Amino acid sequence: MLKRLLGKTTIEVWVIKQVDADLLHLCGRATLEAKPSRKAVLATLEEGHYAGAVKMATGGMVLNARLFQALVPVEQLELLPDSQARWQGRDWGLAQVPQRCWTYQGPLVAQPDPTGALISAEDVSGIRQRVAQGTHQPPGQVVFRPENANEDHPLLAGREHDRKDGMRPKAGREWRRDRD
Repeated sequence: MLKRLLGKTTIEVWVIKQVDADLLHLCGRATLEAKPSRKAVLATLEEGHYAGAVKMATGGMVLNARLFQALVPVEQLELLPDSQARWQGRDWGLAQVPQRCWTYQGPLVAQPDPTGALISAEDVSGIRQRVAQGTHQPPGQVVFRPENANEDHPLLAGREHDRKDGMRPKAGREWRRDRD
């Protein structure tokens, strides 16, 4: 009651990470500070332009609102049985977003878990595609030899073939060729 009189109330919201055609990727509940006023914050939420801190109820992490696609006041989203929700006058499927994905800034995909519910995960199909395009050639052939086997490759010449004139360069100057 005292918080209401002093204007320090918080607004409880559902945090939606991503909205697909028939699916909401739901992070969970969070609270927003009602600054400058509760009415002003609710108006910006309605317009979808809220910018500020979002304090997650699970774990208490404080995240930036730009990480999420929608912040919906608790009264406007109704949870239904069988991982369903009612929002904006229609029914949606729900996918639970794990905490590791809250700060992920790419698209999410829904995957079934062992209980039959949907769990959101990072969509890495674009990365897989780029890797697959870069590795279309089979790797070279690898030949294994005994540890101390001599090399007989034509590009690896023995030391006696280093200089044809028989002269050895002085130590410390061989690679610079100062005396040549």
